Amino acid sequence: MTLAEIQAKLEAGIEDSTVTMEGDGCNCSTLVVSPAFVGMSLLARQKMILATVRADIDSGELHALSIKARTPEEMT
Repeated sequence: MTLAEIQAKLEAGIEDSTVTMEGDGCNCSTLVVSPAFVGMSLLARQKMILATVRADIDSGELHALSIKARTPEEMT
């Protein structure tokens, strides 16, 4: 699984998101910025992101994903 494929899944799964990826296809990190995270705890944000790639994690295509989830306001 490529970083571009993971990025596309995250962008499709998280409303109005901007996704930045680093690493390689099976062990990578992401920064997801979306207004959908407003009012959510960090754990709830991570669960939302992981839900979009759960099938890839379960199949072993994606081994590890380090997550940073921010609202646009948290980036300023």
